[in-house]
Order: sequence, then C-alpha cells, then structure tokens
Amino acid sequence: MSFTRAELDAATTVVRRHFPATAQLEWPLLSQHVGAEVWVKHENHTPTGAFKVRGGLVYADRAARERPEVKGFVSATRGNHGQSLAYAGRAAGLRVVIVVPEGNSPDKNAAMRGFGAELIVHGRDYQEAREHAMSLETDLGLEAVPPFHPDLVVGVGTYALELFEAAGPLDVVYVPVGMGSGICGLVGVRDLMGLPTEIVGVVSDQAPATALSFEAGGVVTTPDAATFVDGVACRAPVPDAVAEMVRGVSRILRVGEDGTAEAMRVLLRTTHQLPEPSGAIALAGLLSEHEQQAGRRVGVILSGGNCDADILRTVLSGETPTP
Repeated sequence: MSFTRAELDAATTVVRRHFPATAQLEWPLLSQHVGAEVWVKHENHTPTGAFKVRGGLVYADRAARERPEVKGFVSATRGNHGQSLAYAGRAAGLRVVIVVPEGNSPDKNAAMRGFGAELIVHGRDYQEAREHAMSLETDLGLEAVPPFHPDLVVGVGTYALELFEAAGPLDVVYVPVGMGSGICGLVGVRDLMGLPTEIVGVVSDQAPATALSFEAGGVVTTPDAATFVDGVACRAPVPDAVAEMVRGVSRILRVGEDGTAEAMRVLLRTTHQLPEPSGAIALAGLLSEHEQQAGRRVGVILSGGNCDADILRTVLSGETPTP
C-alpha cells in the first residue's frame, strides 16, 4: 500500500505531537549471539508500549479533521490495536469501544480501559471479535475501524523512517506480521527511500494463514490460530495486505512456539528489554536462519513490550506458554 513522502512526513508530524522517535540500538551481546550486526527497533518505548499507537494517532487525526461527524470508534483487538485507538481517541476527545475475544489478556484489557476504552467481550478468537465489532457500527453510532487501513499503514510507517534514517544501510529487516500494517509500512518506506533492504515477515507456525496466503499469492484462511503469540494470531488475512506483501516482501517465515519463547529469553538476557511474544518473534525468525545472515547488518522490530506476568513467569522458567 504505497504512500507519498509528503503523507509520511505529515504522519510523522502527527506522531511527534505525542512522543519522540523511539530508539534503534545495536546491542553487542545480541549481535554476538546472532553472529551479525543486529539493530533493534524499540517500539516497546511508545506511550502504549507498542508500534500501533502511531497508526491510531494518524487515523484519529484525519477523522477529526475530515470527518467531524464521527463521534468515536469501534474496533476489535487482542490488545495493541485497541490501546492505540483508546490512546488516540482520548487525545481527540472521541469515544472508543473495543471488542475483545473471550479469555483475552487481562493485563491488556486493563490497559485499554486505562486509556479510556469501553470493552465488549465477544467470540472465541480475534476473528470472531473482529466480525462482531464491524457489525456494531450502526447500533453504536461509531465509525468501525478495520485492522488494515491506509492511515494505519502510513502511521506505523513512521517507525520505519526512523529506523532507516538512524541505523544506516540494513541488509535485511525481520518484522512480526499480524494483520499487516507494520510490515506494509516498512515496505512503503523502503521503497520511498529507494533502499535495497530485504524485508522478512515472521509468524507462528500455529497461526500460518499469512504465510500460506503469501505463498499462494492470495488470501488463505485457517480454522484456528492457536498461538501464545497473540499479536500474530491471524486466521483471515486482509486481501490488500496480502497483495502488498506479495509485491514487496522477500519471504514469510513460520517459527515454532518454542523458538519465540527462546527469543524472549535472548532479548531479556542481551538487551534487558521486556518483549511481548510478538515483539520477540522477529528475532526468532532471524535466529532460525542466522547462518545465512552472518556478518550482515540486520534490523529486528521489537514491536511491543506488553507482556502478561503469567507469560513472563513461564518463559523465565525455561518453558513455553500455551495459548
């Protein structure tokens, strides 16, 4: 999903009203562990602890300027998208209603409420929550916000601009893939800057719909997405996101649950940063093919740090959480 440099700069201006650029750091112990020069983009340092707040701010800003009839938003999430809209809605003075699936993270639910969102619990997983949220638009008198939209993509693309401008030339960047805004923002900025950087998406092998769609060249759905990596628990990808990935992404890797848990431990040990599971899965992808990246300059997107205490306890005990 392409955007212009003017649109990207305008999005950056919106984001800067709320927080400065997040850091991209090369941690020596991590680089030694991988055998490459590894730059970590710290999206765990935003006001909501995840990259998605950038997209929410840009989406809400345009709504306030161009759609004054909008009284608020309704959407679905497992956590970070909902926190993003709650934060942005509060800043714009708009009501935000978020649908979460049954058994959703209590910590993320509390965070969304903390930012002012009203929560509705519905469905066995994200997909059922998403379908219900889209059906509530008329009843609630609120604008239904999809998981993938041009304003969300250019908004989160601001992190890619920061990374590419500050870290210097990167051979490859690994990024987690949920509904696709983060990876598509990376592709759009890379292309705008005319960079040769390879972009590699990473998903759980227990939620392979995006990888299957990429390989098929069109949307492939799955009946389940049973992964503890909730940020990538997608079983029905968005067609526009799949098309952009097919156009601009080198490959989509599938990593095991144990690999993501180990990547969380590696990040904690080498950077002393707390990743949420989807914040570590990009590193898990890099670790799965570290030999072919030896000696190269590699970017890893630590997309968020909103990790539940129960998951952290399990990971630190050397075990792998269950969904």
